[in-house]
Amino acid sequence: MEQTPSKHAERIAAIIADPLAGLGYDLVRVHLSGGRAPVVQIMVERADRMGMTVDDCAAVSRTLSAILDVEDPVPSSYTLEVSSPGIDRPLTRLTDFQRFAGHVARIDLQRPIDGRKRFKGTLLGVDGEAVRVALDDTLPGATVSLPYAEIARAKLVLTDALIAAVENGRASG
Repeated sequence: MEQTPSKHAERIAAIIADPLAGLGYDLVRVHLSGGRAPVVQIMVERADRMGMTVDDCAAVSRTLSAILDVEDPVPSSYTLEVSSPGIDRPLTRLTDFQRFAGHVARIDLQRPIDGRKRFKGTLLGVDGEAVRVALDDTLPGATVSLPYAEIARAKLVLTDALIAAVENGRASG
């Protein structure tokens, strides 16, 4: 989830969010990796929640490449990668936790809560600024509320139920 993205990732996200929306896409995540030859990874999904195609990624890549060439948010040369979030997608926005309620997720926190930083369970949705989760590894019925601001990373776990939901159009990947 990269709750604390780099200043370059934040700047790129600010530059591209509106143009992406104008094209009919939502920004899922911007991630920079590498050292001397950085890679700018931009993950997008269609605003209509239909599945992403290679043509979608190519169109987004062409548009963003032109925008980023003009804005020049990274001080060195870099490789641009545009992708879809996939089925076992990262959960990066509070709305993702509500949208994928009923599915299993893995969540890592920035700081421990009750001595624990890692959680796995079924998403129950959100309550204000907290993500509610039914834990898989404790007593039946045990739930936890995790402060959204403390989430370092979160992603859906690939399960038969998630695959079936995607195939039936009840979830998008």
